Amino acid sequence: MVDSMAEQLRSDMRCEDLLACFHGLKPLDRECFQAFVTAEEPLTVDDVADAVDRERSTAYRSVQRLLQTGFLEKEQINYDAGGYYHVYVPTDPEVVANEMQRLLNDWYAQTGQLIQEFEEKYADVTPPTAEVES
Repeated sequence: MVDSMAEQLRSDMRCEDLLACFHGLKPLDRECFQAFVTAEEPLTVDDVADAVDRERSTAYRSVQRLLQTGFLEKEQINYDAGGYYHVYVPTDPEVVANEMQRLLNDWYAQTGQLIQEFEEKYADVTPPTAEVES
C-alpha cells in the first residue's frame, strides 16, 4: 500500500527512496540500480543477476523497469565475428535529477489545481452544527 504524503514526510527518507516515490520502483529495482552505479564497467543482465543473486529473468524485468524510467541506458556491443550483446550503464545523475524535478513540478501544478477545485467545490457548504443540550 502506498504511504500517505504525511507518512512519507514524517519518515526518514533517503535519496534512493525517490526511485520508488517518483517511479514506483521495487526494492529489487533499487538493488539492481545500486549494482549498476557501483560497477566499474557496464553490466550485462547476467552480471546484474549475479550481483543481486537473482535469476536472470527476474533481473531482466528490473533492468527493463530501470530502462523505462530512464535510470539506465542500453548500449549494443558488436562481436567481430558477427552478433552482439547489450550492456547497461546508469544515466547521468543530472539528467535523472532534472527529470525528477520536472515530474515534481508537474505534480505540484496538478495538486495546486486540485486544491483550488476542492476549495471552489466546498466553498458554499455550511457544516452542520451540533445542538447543545441544556
